[in-house]
Amino acid sequence: MADPSFAVLQKVRNGKRTFGITPRIPGGFITPGDLIRIAQVAEKYKGQIKITSGQRITILGIQPEDVELAWKDLGMEPGVRSSYSVKNVEICPASFCKRAKQNSMKLGLRLEKKFYGRPAPNRTKIGVTGCLNACTSANSKDIAVLADPEGYIIRAGGSAGFYPRLPDEIARGLTESEAERMVEAVFDYYATNAELGDKLGPFIDRIGLEQFIKGTMELYGT
Repeated sequence: MADPSFAVLQKVRNGKRTFGITPRIPGGFITPGDLIRIAQVAEKYKGQIKITSGQRITILGIQPEDVELAWKDLGMEPGVRSSYSVKNVEICPASFCKRAKQNSMKLGLRLEKKFYGRPAPNRTKIGVTGCLNACTSANSKDIAVLADPEGYIIRAGGSAGFYPRLPDEIARGLTESEAERMVEAVFDYYATNAELGDKLGPFIDRIGLEQFIKGTMELYGT
């Protein structure tokens, strides 16, 4: 039997397979109604709720035959459409935070809507934060958008995975609209030129930061 769609296989115990499902929660902002619905589905299918590091909620312990039914009851989109896509856009609550230097929440939610599920050479994470505290751990994301009093800073290639890597700075002092365009340019250059399976950081290391910035700026200027 093939594994169900939009579900992650968990540890197999005594030959029994269970799955986790994770609905899309843009930027970690969720309505009370959706929160209640997640709890009801977890209770109905005897699942366990887990808050993820990606600002989402996953339901663990779902039986294979119940996965499709659980998704139908949720009535929500999956958090991750493919392993080769933009996995998530993490957003800090800048509109509500006294430390924020820019209202990056608006930009972050636009980026989430624009990049949700977009195909990529490998799983890709984007972090958006309103100050250099980087509460979304933006510096560990493939594309980081950070803010200071002078505007937005774009960094690329960060990773907290098996091979940790600090990101490279691509541009700074950008307006909100310029930052959005720069994220698109960074992503498009990566998606067009990297090989399938390439993470953004190793791709930059392979071609060289100078070439990556040059190619990104050419796209940004078009």
